[in-house]
Amino acid sequence: MCGIVGYIGKRDAYSIVIKGLKRLEYRGYDSAGIMLHDGKELKVSKTKGKVTDLEEVSQKDNNFFGSIGMGHTRWATHGVPNDVNSHPHLSNSGNLAIIHNGIIENYEPLKKELIKRGYVFHSDTDTEVLINLIEDVQKKENIKLGKAVQIALNQVVGAYAIAVFDKNKPDEIIVARLGSPLAIGIGDGEFFVASDASPFIEYTSNAIYLEDEEMAIVRLHKPIKVRKIKDDSLVDPYVQELKMNLEQIEKGGYDHFMMKEIYEQPNVIKDTYRGRLLANKGIIQMAGVEDNLEKFLNAERIIIVACGTSWHAGLVAEYIFEEFARIPVEVEYASEFRYRNPIINKKDVVVAISQSGETADTLAAIKLAKENGAFVFGVCNVVGSSISRETDAGAYTHAGPEIGVASTKAFTTQITVLTLIALRLAKAKGTMSNSDFHRYLLELEMIPEKVEEALETNEIAKKIANIYKDSPNCLYLGRGYNFPVALEGALKLKEISYIHAEGYPAAEMKHGPIALIDESMPVVVIAPKMGHYDKVVSNIQEIKSRSGKIIAVVTKGDTQVRDLADHVIEIPETSDALSPLLTTIPLQLLSYHIAVMRGCNVDQPRNLAKSVTVE
Repeated sequence: MCGIVGYIGKRDAYSIVIKGLKRLEYRGYDSAGIMLHDGKELKVSKTKGKVTDLEEVSQKDNNFFGSIGMGHTRWATHGVPNDVNSHPHLSNSGNLAIIHNGIIENYEPLKKELIKRGYVFHSDTDTEVLINLIEDVQKKENIKLGKAVQIALNQVVGAYAIAVFDKNKPDEIIVARLGSPLAIGIGDGEFFVASDASPFIEYTSNAIYLEDEEMAIVRLHKPIKVRKIKDDSLVDPYVQELKMNLEQIEKGGYDHFMMKEIYEQPNVIKDTYRGRLLANKGIIQMAGVEDNLEKFLNAERIIIVACGTSWHAGLVAEYIFEEFARIPVEVEYASEFRYRNPIINKKDVVVAISQSGETADTLAAIKLAKENGAFVFGVCNVVGSSISRETDAGAYTHAGPEIGVASTKAFTTQITVLTLIALRLAKAKGTMSNSDFHRYLLELEMIPEKVEEALETNEIAKKIANIYKDSPNCLYLGRGYNFPVALEGALKLKEISYIHAEGYPAAEMKHGPIALIDESMPVVVIAPKMGHYDKVVSNIQEIKSRSGKIIAVVTKGDTQVRDLADHVIEIPETSDALSPLLTTIPLQLLSYHIAVMRGCNVDQPRNLAKSVTVE
């Protein structure tokens, strides 16, 4: 949530910060702001709306320039989205400026105490409380900004990634993090600060990722100093070489990032299993699994923790792990897992799934699992992310940057990684025959080609979207492996088109939801030939007899469902266990086209943000 950008060097800070904010706008887009220092004055421009609105407002000032700057794009937590609540926020003296991603949970008592001391607040944000707390400490203790930030942060409860600037010290920015990501790009005589590396990827390939409870003094012509917030001890920072490139974070000719990312799926699935899947040799090799194979094989159960789309991928994995490896699996919402006093044993394996690797609830679930002695395995996309560092071992999905807020390629690559793990465990445990094991390897290797074929349904999905774009509700039904796909399809429609949609196991229709069926209710039914086909056909007949409009996703060549459905989208044939990698494709395309036709902002749906780094 929220994107922060900072620059200190010799270039024009304005253009760097604005460009960086546009790349981080997927993290929040309620409001945006920028601060610049021209060597004499500290200037701030901010507004409700998107970064383009900020550009329009800030460019009215012809003198708005400087070689040091900070910017922010906001997802509102405290205070409604408006000009005043936008970041950066200034201290009462006007000397200090701050940008902040996160939540200060104890801001109310801090605010009351500061008001008693004469501080005045102009916004409803917790962030303005923090910057005035830092100023209060600085004045009382008569200390440098870095020390004041360290002392102040030891008084706050919550999560944060912050950048703080003092106009009386115009050659440095103080940054710190707890629970929210923060990267420092190291250039030639210049430094960059951002929520992730995308704002500075064309300027440098070297970056430091701060760990939780670390702060850094970023100063011109000086090496970066990293310290522990708790005790002010020095930390030896690790400079990481970035693997991202500029092309990956551009639209590449597509109208939206979401469509680009849908069409990237054949390649990224291949990237995910490249070097891990050697189908002709009958080998799956994954270092994180091989190094900890005994822990998986001796596991009494696997607990999968995740949120949103990653949770749906975990549900697919539950079916796969239990069928292939015969290990009991529980799939938990990370946000609920941490609060319900769960029973966790030392023989449990906890698999944490997150695209960003920064999901706050999932990180908290990891901490809880480790405290109880469980082995924690991470599945995430972003190299160097918090989850990749906090887990005992893990596997990257190699999907490349996912900019669209509605997750697409993350879902299919997560399923790919989890399928590889399940197959490796099945082989090691002997719960799958050699012939079936080799068959699955060959089928998985063919999935990218079949996804390419599934993408050819785009025009059919577009025509169906035009018919149902104004429907107020929609149901999605699936059975077995494709029940989670129904949930994911409904989520996609909800989050980008704002149409109310629900996913159900098809058999559950008779237990309540069938009451909603009438001639105006579109029902998307996932009915591939493999799996519980006959049962799904029976469910379709029940819907048809009540005049529901049926959109069916079927295996190519299907005739039985075609005779019943109003619309049919065909996908290539594959095994039941791998079918979610194909059935989800037309659902992504359908949601995309409905959202576009409704005039919705596909990449930046209202009220949402890509990385949920606060509760």
